[in-house]
Amino acid sequence: MEPPDAPAQARGAPRLLLLAVVLAAHPDAQAEVRLSVPPLVEVMRGKSVILDCTPTGTHDHYMLEWFLTDRSGARPRLASAEMQGSELQVTMHDTRGRSPPYQLDSQGRLVLAEAQVGDERDYVCVVRAGAAGTAEATARLSVFAKPEATEVSPNKGTLSVMEDSAQEIATCNSRNGNPAPKITWYRNGQRLEVPVEMNPEGYMTSRTVREASGLLSLTSTLYLRLRKDDRDASFHCAAHYSLPEGRHGRLDSPTFHLTLHYPTEHVQFWVGSPSTPAGWVREGDTVQLLCRGDGSPSPEYTLFRLQDEQEEVLNVNLEGNLTLEGVTRGQSGTYGCRVEDYDAADDVQLSKTLELRVAYLDPLELSERKVLSLPLNSSAVVNCSVHGLPTPALRWTKDSTPLGDGPMLSLSSITFDSNGTYVCEASLPTVPVLSRTQNFTLLVQGSPELKTAEIEPKADGSWREGDEVTLICSARGHPDPKLSWSQLGGSPAEPIPGRQGWVSSSLTLKVTSALSRDGISCEASNPHGNKRHVFHFGTVSPQTSQAGVAVMAVAVSVGLLLLVVAVFYCMRRKGGPCCRQRREKGAPASSGSREGKGDAGDSLLSAAPPSAPLQDLRRRLMSWRKK
Repeated sequence: MEPPDAPAQARGAPRLLLLAVVLAAHPDAQAEVRLSVPPLVEVMRGKSVILDCTPTGTHDHYMLEWFLTDRSGARPRLASAEMQGSELQVTMHDTRGRSPPYQLDSQGRLVLAEAQVGDERDYVCVVRAGAAGTAEATARLSVFAKPEATEVSPNKGTLSVMEDSAQEIATCNSRNGNPAPKITWYRNGQRLEVPVEMNPEGYMTSRTVREASGLLSLTSTLYLRLRKDDRDASFHCAAHYSLPEGRHGRLDSPTFHLTLHYPTEHVQFWVGSPSTPAGWVREGDTVQLLCRGDGSPSPEYTLFRLQDEQEEVLNVNLEGNLTLEGVTRGQSGTYGCRVEDYDAADDVQLSKTLELRVAYLDPLELSERKVLSLPLNSSAVVNCSVHGLPTPALRWTKDSTPLGDGPMLSLSSITFDSNGTYVCEASLPTVPVLSRTQNFTLLVQGSPELKTAEIEPKADGSWREGDEVTLICSARGHPDPKLSWSQLGGSPAEPIPGRQGWVSSSLTLKVTSALSRDGISCEASNPHGNKRHVFHFGTVSPQTSQAGVAVMAVAVSVGLLLLVVAVFYCMRRKGGPCCRQRREKGAPASSGSREGKGDAGDSLLSAAPPSAPLQDLRRRLMSWRKK
């Protein structure tokens, strides 16, 4: 760029050359003036920027000027500064209506506060240093602005895959950026390489608009020839923008899907409700038949039933659903679905059928009543019959124990263990959730069966009188037997836990010689008979040694009591003739001469007063001595 006085400089070129030669001849000549100006300055919109223009070398006096190069090529002067000594005198000439206005700082640098897109210009710095010459440099200012969020407007209509040419897919907008962004398109995350020229398979168009603010907005429209695979495709666009220092940014739009029209190529028809792999459903259930074609938009469906090769139309709708409430066995049969799609190819099968199988199981019937009563050791056969589809399987159990498969249950040599509840269960192997049961109770009639807990023998081989023993008697039968003992004291008969049909009674008593001889009997009886068991104890020994010890203890106790009574009695008499006589008579005895062979017991008995209690004690003592 040439300064305004370039022609004058051209005319004075010879003079300047001569002056340079002359100055070079003098050792004190000043060096040529040079400028330090960055050629390119980048800033984000709204930020402040400073353009530096610094002369190199030492110059006591110079003139610095800033010029703006506008779009017409003119160079209006913005500001100037003159260096006089150590101070720089600043003058603003033309702010060009900028707000905030241009400024020069104390070092002659041009300051632009809040950079705008309109500030993108070439700024020329010119320095005139007298004899050192004139120098100028240009700084280009670039202002960057991040665009707004990327917006996309997809085509809301129904696009047909049967079109032979590209159709409008969507329009993408990136607004208020600087420099103008670039827009790219993506399908399922993969960039679409489409030309800008019209093409049957696809292309895109772009249009850039400068807004009143000076910022740039870009609009891009995508055109594609669609395929059926695009029905689930995800599309979006992205705006790529530049930033200072060679950096870049990207703003992606939201994704969108297209609504496509494509003909039916395949039809599916199935039972939507729970069913077995073989297609069986239970009688009484609600059954849904579902039909789906892969065309779009959803075609019309005709649902029908085949009766004698004739179609009985059941429903026509856009969902392809047919609901059968409380399905019955009579609704078994062939059902069909037809898709009404006139755009489908001629070789496409638009109709499907299926076989609906309704499984049922009627209540079971037994050949016997709910309660079957049979005599002991007899035999019987019970039959279980059922109607169902598919063919039911029958199984007999008793107390959850399997007895066998099939409709017939054979009972032979019946015992009391045969009592209980018998269950016939019918099930459908191919329809596991459908089953039924029926049961009967068997009661075995017979005389009682008796069991006893035998008496355990003593360790020394014999019982002793007074030993305590508990006898237990158990029985079963039908009707329930009664239990009785040959002696009183037996407990009432009660059921035995865990042993069905058994009752038990116990009797606790002391062993005697009579029981050893006769035994104790337990009897179980009902209308069909009775059973009896006798408990024997074997040898029962008398309690001799124990009796002697007990009598001796009683005798000693009685003797001591008589002695105390005698002493007490003599003390009460105090010197009476009785006591004196006793002492006199007793004096010879103390010397060892005694008449007769009586012992201390006789003396005590003779000394006791003749009261009734003492006489009774005396008789008992005499009786013990004789023994």
